[in-house]
Amino acid sequence: MREVVTGARRIVVKVGSSSLTTAAGGIDEQRLDTLVDTLGGLTGEGREVVLVSSGAIAAGLAPLHLPRRPRDLATQQAAAAVGQGLLMARYTAGFARHGLTVAQVLLTVDDVTRRSHYRNAYRTLRKLLDLGALPIVNENDTVATEEIRFGDNDRLAALVAALVDADLLVLLSDVDALYTGNPADPSARMIPLVRGDSDLEGIAIGSAGRSGVGTGGMVTKVEAARIATGFGIPVVLTAAPLAGRVLAGDEVGTLFEAAASRPAARLFWLAHATAPRGRLHLDAGAVTAVVARRKSLLPAGITAVDGSFAAGDPVDLVDAGSGTPVARGLVNYDAVELPALLGRSTPELAAALGPGYEREVVHRDDLVLL
Repeated sequence: MREVVTGARRIVVKVGSSSLTTAAGGIDEQRLDTLVDTLGGLTGEGREVVLVSSGAIAAGLAPLHLPRRPRDLATQQAAAAVGQGLLMARYTAGFARHGLTVAQVLLTVDDVTRRSHYRNAYRTLRKLLDLGALPIVNENDTVATEEIRFGDNDRLAALVAALVDADLLVLLSDVDALYTGNPADPSARMIPLVRGDSDLEGIAIGSAGRSGVGTGGMVTKVEAARIATGFGIPVVLTAAPLAGRVLAGDEVGTLFEAAASRPAARLFWLAHATAPRGRLHLDAGAVTAVVARRKSLLPAGITAVDGSFAAGDPVDLVDAGSGTPVARGLVNYDAVELPALLGRSTPELAAALGPGYEREVVHRDDLVLL
């Protein structure tokens, strides 16, 4: 028995499109009801569940007479607009059999990358759980643009698990575990336990799902597992039909062990939930100060600025010598302000431009190493 699973009180479960719908589109009611009954049983034991569910676009294909998942964003949004309602109607009816009220929570990248939105999402999810509701989270495909899309729900699930301070993340797929290669290859071995990145060396991780209705693949699930375990949340990856056995503690699927300690939630958010709006190129001295000495970034150490950003936006701090991002932080200046400040000391800037320019470009409390 996996005690890390049986002892988890707050669980985030992610299910992919391929586990809920047919290849032609439309909801597979038997698969969905099996999942609902499994999760409904958990709540009956006094455990809290947040479900991250794909399937809106896939569920909208058949009603719109679309033969396959569309590639253009507008048609995807149209399919999501039809399919999301159908998906929630099935979940509402299914969980009602267990006396549970469900809540629809639709998120975009902005909702978990912008700090004020992130706090709002946390408060909403926390209150829903306190009221005994079961939140069902999905990406808001109907309004999401290419610039604010997660692209798959695996990363979203990992971020939601951190957001609600979950004890466990379960990733349900159409593959029963992580393998050393293609599961269809007889020479591929199942990997029951991943303790860290070293256990993944030499493994061929596929990048595409096999069902034709989803967007994720094993590579997105492994990355999601890295994010969640880095926050101290264990992850189990398995096939949707095995969800009941996994949640009962049976040793099926692949268990990714959690890191020993959890980082500060704010720094975790900065590292994993933000997309940089620009890049600050640092000289060798500034790299040493930021990385080795954990100091704030000052204008004197910046050699160049890329991107269009405003004060408060996340930016990557890049080693000018190697071109490698070494840290990410929240910048205190607009992009248009910085070029005139580069290479100058803060006392010099204060004397020339006023005391407001004596501040750091990125304060060490708003900075995380990558």
